[in-house]
Amino acid sequence: MMYRVKHVTTYRYGDPVLLAHHQSHLTPRQTPHQTCLRAQLRITPQPSEIDESGVDYYGNPTAFFGLRDPHGTLTVQVTSKVEVRPRELPAADYGAPWSGPRDPLADLTGETLVEVADFCFDSPFITVSSDLRAYAAVSFVKGRPLMGCLLDLNKRIRTEFAYDPTTTTLATPLSQVLAQKSGVCQDFAHLFIACARAMGLPARYVSGYLLTKPPPGKQKLRGSDASHAWVSVFLPEFGWVDFDPTNNCLPDLEHVTLGWGRDFDDVSPLRGVVLGGGEHRLKVGVDVEPVGQ
Repeated sequence: MMYRVKHVTTYRYGDPVLLAHHQSHLTPRQTPHQTCLRAQLRITPQPSEIDESGVDYYGNPTAFFGLRDPHGTLTVQVTSKVEVRPRELPAADYGAPWSGPRDPLADLTGETLVEVADFCFDSPFITVSSDLRAYAAVSFVKGRPLMGCLLDLNKRIRTEFAYDPTTTTLATPLSQVLAQKSGVCQDFAHLFIACARAMGLPARYVSGYLLTKPPPGKQKLRGSDASHAWVSVFLPEFGWVDFDPTNNCLPDLEHVTLGWGRDFDDVSPLRGVVLGGGEHRLKVGVDVEPVGQ
């Protein structure tokens, strides 16, 4: 599949911003199943300085830019062309029968150990608790193949939690998400990761986009797509496998990967420090469209 992805972020400030420095994670990264053919970044007003060659600690493309002139609005637009190829996915009965929580770093050495170590433990938005461990244990039944345990967890989050953007914010703790059984894709990804780490499995947060389809007979609205989040879990002797608990599926041709980290904090699409600005309003529009070669 070939996609054109357009992501537009607009900030409108109550007072002029006198000075600003920003970092973006808006360029799709290269992976074994994905190639970013081009990405064009446009910023209004024109920044005083910009560097689009950055790569963060986890290998995600980044851009840094600064604005030194007063401005009341900021628009950041990235238009990308991305090729997504089929992934190799394990069978539902893959993995040894589950026997209980494991040491996540056992039997790992060299580059593999370095690759997964950061994704085994608590991170800024994810803290494993006894309640989360108990929730995970329902899926991790002794004797069930490891892949079967993860698929069951993926399905349970989709069926037991309501998608409701009015019930959570970036600051909502996982304990509240678990108690109220509602949230958005970011919350469900964090929940899945916490459960996997509670069982001793390395798990990372994946930021990206999902091709959405309009209802039958309806035309897709421009800008109606949104950023999406899902999870990648490291399986022994196989490698990283992605799970989308929001939709109870295994990401494949309809998911476009931006980047990954320990949780949302590592791959926030746009973040920065501003002097001035006062109150602000944020508007985000995303389009994911299949295109020809």
